[in-house]
Amino acid sequence: MEALLLRTSVLQEFANLFSNVGEIKWQMVLMWAVGGLLVYLAIAKEMEPTLLLPMGFGTILVNLPWSGAITQPGAEEGPIDTLFNAGIANELFPLLLFIGIGAMIDFGPLLKNPWLMLFGAAAQFGIFFTFFLASFFFDVNDAASIAIIGAADGPTSIFVANELNSKYLGAIMVAAYSYMALVPIVQPPVIKAVTTKKERQIRMKYSAGEVSKTTKILFPIVVTVIAGLVAPKSVALVGFLMFGNLIRECGVLNNLSETAQNSFANIITILLGITVAGRMNYKSFVQWDTILILALGLVAFVFDTIGGVMFAKFLNLFLPKDKKINPMIGAAGISAFPMSGRVVNQMGLKEDNQNFLLMQSISVNVSGQIASVIAGGLILTLVS
Repeated sequence: MEALLLRTSVLQEFANLFSNVGEIKWQMVLMWAVGGLLVYLAIAKEMEPTLLLPMGFGTILVNLPWSGAITQPGAEEGPIDTLFNAGIANELFPLLLFIGIGAMIDFGPLLKNPWLMLFGAAAQFGIFFTFFLASFFFDVNDAASIAIIGAADGPTSIFVANELNSKYLGAIMVAAYSYMALVPIVQPPVIKAVTTKKERQIRMKYSAGEVSKTTKILFPIVVTVIAGLVAPKSVALVGFLMFGNLIRECGVLNNLSETAQNSFANIITILLGITVAGRMNYKSFVQWDTILILALGLVAFVFDTIGGVMFAKFLNLFLPKDKKINPMIGAAGISAFPMSGRVVNQMGLKEDNQNFLLMQSISVNVSGQIASVIAGGLILTLVS
């Protein structure tokens, strides 16, 4: 009898051990697949691995039945929710990441040809167009948050969505970083659709010149002040980005600059990825709204590209033949630095193996980094 009772007790404990298996839902399995896809893209395709790997693994983590990684009813606060409240709810992680991004950027090529900043501004057209379009399907705050996906700038998307208290933070985050990583796939067909072969073969002369150290030091300070006057809501984003660049250019904080570019930025990115995954729970993610957000994000991305290209074509109407602009550089005005600049240069070489557009496209790409942050601040100002 005792042996039978013992056997029954062991079987009961064994059943309790695997009781969670019965709690599995198809939506959870779908999110495991999404997480697995992100991990695959990070490892096999090397698409933003520092971010997509923790995001993919975190997606699996938070979609397990009664996962202890997130807060459950009647239980203590989960560690991912603790991280979210400490670093995302107060916009701390995105802002800290901007210090690292600012330290990575060399504004020298842009300062040699400051007129290229115009293309960074023009390439934000898709953000405002999508804001108008998304407002038909979502409330104003969510529409504004979705529109910023067009900036192809993850930290800015997170900052704006969180500032506006959007309930679609997870979907917005995935769309922003996914399209940023898919620049080499998405942009070329769009650029070809709105340009002719003759336009893509236009050669541009690059006038090399030195930029003084004083200019490089003053630039981040002046940009921060101007941004603060034009779009006060952008001060935090622009300020942290420019502070990182000031660390790079001041010349007395080389070790700090290297740390900001590497270890610091990588740690913040890992925390950012796994924390945002906490908002990719199947209850809020598996719905038709998510598909619509991904579609609208693509619209924003495409129209940003078209906006930059069409602005260059417009300028060409008034420029002499020997001063024509290759319209493709306008597409580099999005914030996906330096991928978009490289894509444009590769497309130019494909059309003409002597057509080097790297310096112009990278300069426009750098201006797009600034413009996207200011656009985020303008969106916040408009909505407020």
